[in-house]
Amino acid sequence: MRRIEITPGIHSSVLGLGCAPVLGAVDRKRAATAVATALEGGINHFDLARSYGYGKAEGFVGRQLRGKRDRVVIATKFGIQANWKAGVLSPLKPFLRSLRAAATRRGGQEGAKAAPAGARMAGRLLDRLPITAGLMQQSLEASLRALATDYIDILFVHEPHQRIERWEEVIALGDRLKQAGKIRALGLAYMGHQRGLHATYVNHFDVTQTNVPTAQDDYAAMLGEGVDPPDLLFSPMQAPFPGLAPGERLGKVMADFPRSVTLCAMFNPLHLQSNIRIAAALSTST
Repeated sequence: MRRIEITPGIHSSVLGLGCAPVLGAVDRKRAATAVATALEGGINHFDLARSYGYGKAEGFVGRQLRGKRDRVVIATKFGIQANWKAGVLSPLKPFLRSLRAAATRRGGQEGAKAAPAGARMAGRLLDRLPITAGLMQQSLEASLRALATDYIDILFVHEPHQRIERWEEVIALGDRLKQAGKIRALGLAYMGHQRGLHATYVNHFDVTQTNVPTAQDDYAAMLGEGVDPPDLLFSPMQAPFPGLAPGERLGKVMADFPRSVTLCAMFNPLHLQSNIRIAAALSTST
């Protein structure tokens, strides 16, 4: 699978594994299988956050990557974290997964209602933190411990919904952390419709990550806006191509943005293997 140098010295596979569902919607067995399949298929980029798995995903994925640290790119984020409610409700996760799976199988109106209801529940278990240098330092140290690693390849600010008021201090700390070898790059992950909110400082970050637009006009604007595309794109299945099957949609996004890494949360083994084949085919034709 082709790799992209998204920032000097960091070479990521064109397809990355988005780990948001790990130990949340996805149980340990499925998550471990997905990580192993991804590695076998040439995926080396793993996208994490302190909030994923309600605070447990980093530790789990870190254990799966033990002994492979020099062969993978680990990106994690700070700014959203699990609160005390997540710990209290943790024993109920298998039950909640079974309810969600049952609703999805039934489909129709009940299945359609299950997704937003699940999102609302997840939102109650997470807190947004102020984006400050001090909290960034604390979050990084927690990530390093959870992942059992000495460094993070890319540390992202996690989709802030407000302007980062003291962004100069965040950038300055990022520079010190790079000099100390604790991170290799500092990134900003943001929702595309909020790019204007971060316009003052977005170009001061080493790496940017944003979502694939859901509207045709917004997608066309991103594709032809005449600036460097985001280094990483997430939610490719939300691309506005209603006539295309999911695999075709992924292939088009990857073909349209050949210099970006596309992130997918792929935990169905057949879907993951299919997406790896799509990425590999595009790699040989690029």
